Formats: sequence, C-alpha cells, structure tokens
Amino acid sequence: MIIDNTLGIDGVIVNYSDGISVGEVRQILAEEQALWLAKGKTLGKLELVVDGDEIVVRAVERSPIKRIRRITGYLSTEDRFNSSKQAELADRRSQL
Repeated sequence: MIIDNTLGIDGVIVNYSDGISVGEVRQILAEEQALWLAKGKTLGKLELVVDGDEIVVRAVERSPIKRIRRITGYLSTEDRFNSSKQAELADRRSQL
C-alpha cells in the first residue's frame, strides 16, 4: 500500500499507487467528483491504493475555511465580523 505518484487534476490532489494508469485515475476521479457534487460538496483530495485485485479509494472534502481569526474571544471568518470587530482587526499590530 505505497503511494508512488501525485497529480493535480481539476483542482484535486490525487495520490495513487503504481499499477494504476493515468486513464484509470481520471475515470475514478470523474466518478468521485460526480458523487461529491450530488451531495453538494467539493472533492479536495483523492487517494487510490492497489490492494490485491481492488483499488481502495479514499476521498477528502475540500475545506471551505480559508482563514479564521480570533477577535475578543470569538472565532470566525472576517466576512462575518461586525464593524467594531473589523476596526479592531485593522488596528492590530504584528508581534513578529
């Protein structure tokens, strides 16, 4: 169960074992993307591993979180801050 190859296809990172052709990778990816799209989710990473006569498929959702900030004890994304929290964020100084 060793992953030897990595591809980036349609914004999805695909890790796969030797013994799986690029054509098979693309076919499995298309099937997985259709399944995830039907659920209203976005596929972020796909892992394909040869196990005997089968290909084991592991899929991970792409995270919708881009950046979380903590202002006055609340964890949220910046687009959800009210004007006071946005002002506090703008007034912050980097401590590096």
